[in-house]
Amino acid sequence: MILGLAVIALVLSYGGSLQIYFNQQHQIAVADQEIRDRQAEIADLQSQLARWDDPAYVKAQARERLGWVMPGETGYRVVDEKGDPIGGGVVLQSEQRPVTEADNQYWWQRLAGSLSTADSPVRQVANR
Repeated sequence: MILGLAVIALVLSYGGSLQIYFNQQHQIAVADQEIRDRQAEIADLQSQLARWDDPAYVKAQARERLGWVMPGETGYRVVDEKGDPIGGGVVLQSEQRPVTEADNQYWWQRLAGSLSTADSPVRQVANR
């Protein structure tokens, strides 16, 4: 009987330690997975950044995002029946109303409004 009580006491005393050990192992596994995820994200961002060193990629982005054409080329824009452009491109939209002469703003206030509008371009998606 004494031996049984001793075994039960040992199991109870080591049970808490084992629970702590398993919890720590789980936390370590979760942290390792987060590290691997972050490293993959960093590698992806570095590859995106490295693409900008390629002049052909920069030209392609300028053509796609800004609608630029090379000297000697003729640029075309397809429009729908209302005259709105169809396809990609960046359209600046702002929740602020346009500045009028009646607003009588200082030049730095107009500049700040222009910068906040340009800071959040909205890409138009074709409906077709």
